[in-house]
Amino acid sequence: MKIFKNHILMAGLLLSTLNVISQDDSDDGGSVIQNLTPSKLIGQGQWDLKLFNNLYTQTESTFTSEDGIRQNFFTSTLEAFTGVSQNKRVNLGAIVEFRANGRDFILGDGSSERRTTSGITSIAPAIKFVPFKNVGNFSILSAFSIPLVGDEVDDNGVFLDQNGFTWQNRFFYDYTFPGKKWQLFTELNSELNFGDQEKSFANNSLNLSPGIFLSYFPSSKFTVLALAQHTQRLDLGNDFKQNFTALGGGAKYQLTKELNIETLYTNFVRGENTGLGETFNIGLRAVF
Repeated sequence: MKIFKNHILMAGLLLSTLNVISQDDSDDGGSVIQNLTPSKLIGQGQWDLKLFNNLYTQTESTFTSEDGIRQNFFTSTLEAFTGVSQNKRVNLGAIVEFRANGRDFILGDGSSERRTTSGITSIAPAIKFVPFKNVGNFSILSAFSIPLVGDEVDDNGVFLDQNGFTWQNRFFYDYTFPGKKWQLFTELNSELNFGDQEKSFANNSLNLSPGIFLSYFPSSKFTVLALAQHTQRLDLGNDFKQNFTALGGGAKYQLTKELNIETLYTNFVRGENTGLGETFNIGLRAVF
């Protein structure tokens, strides 16, 4: 469950921001959020840094019978890539994940106790490339994640992260409609999990996660978007199947020429052997 901050405040901020920047659309040349989608690569000598924070929280689950128990899973992901080819077809980098998780436990006297655990859980060398010279808006990110955790669950009974290797391949494609007001972005993420079966529930399984994002640009520096994602875990020998579907939306804003900020919200509307929670996300991206 990898997919992992006030609703009224966020809605107010989005509406007020939309009202202000829709009156200032002088940047006809576009911005990073409009032109440099995840499908596009940076040039030789450039850097692309992204810090993305994801808080998944749940009180309902189809995986256990512990409905009503609050569980939180916070993941902070740092991605760093640099361009190594003049034709913008190859980027090299690394992905590091930090997790801080917590959950409530019901004690014998009926009271509750919050227990937490945290740490850097994985590091992944990665390559991003454009396989077809004449299709610059289709790219692949391939990363090999190395676990840095011992036990998945600590001595206090709190889950931290899966203890296994993951080979991830993400396929990106985007299309900008004429006029540059609407943009469609699609992604297919595959994760092959392998390692000692006794060390992780996820080992010897394959995750397939298609997603679709529709963005509207009132300004080249601001976008609002809607998204739908599905994850299907295929059993490759571990006798554990899982799937879930999430719907959500968000916004991105270009703060400076190099720096942009994004917020996302998703809700797990259905699932099998998973939690039925929601995520709150905020990220910063710098390209220079």
